[in-house]
Amino acid sequence: MTPPRRQRRYPQQEPLPPAPGKRGEEKNPERLYVVAGADEDGSRAALDLVTLIVARAEPPPSATPEQAALLRLCTSPLSVAELSAYLNLPFSAVTVLITELLTAELVQARAPIVRQAVPDRSLLEAVMHGLQRL
Repeated sequence: MTPPRRQRRYPQQEPLPPAPGKRGEEKNPERLYVVAGADEDGSRAALDLVTLIVARAEPPPSATPEQAALLRLCTSPLSVAELSAYLNLPFSAVTVLITELLTAELVQARAPIVRQAVPDRSLLEAVMHGLQRL
């Protein structure tokens, strides 16, 4: 003999739909326009995915939440691709935000350090020994 099955008093809730903005879903284009703002003159800074961005100042009170978040992230150098990932915004929206911050001189854009541009260690040691002989 099997025991009787208990029935739920309340109907089972349906699972919630996934939150917008997750991978694989399209984002709301109106939100991106609000985040990036109107691109009045159409000019943007020449930024690559690997361009390093460093904050030069704290976020001003007039900064938008996205600009303030970007400035807080950039206390140490971060690439534009990393900023795009951390802010969960497309590259084009991040370049508009960075262009505004560059114009306001709140951030500085630097080219990444290329490994071949760094002098050879033997050359640096030769210079150091030459200076020690002086």
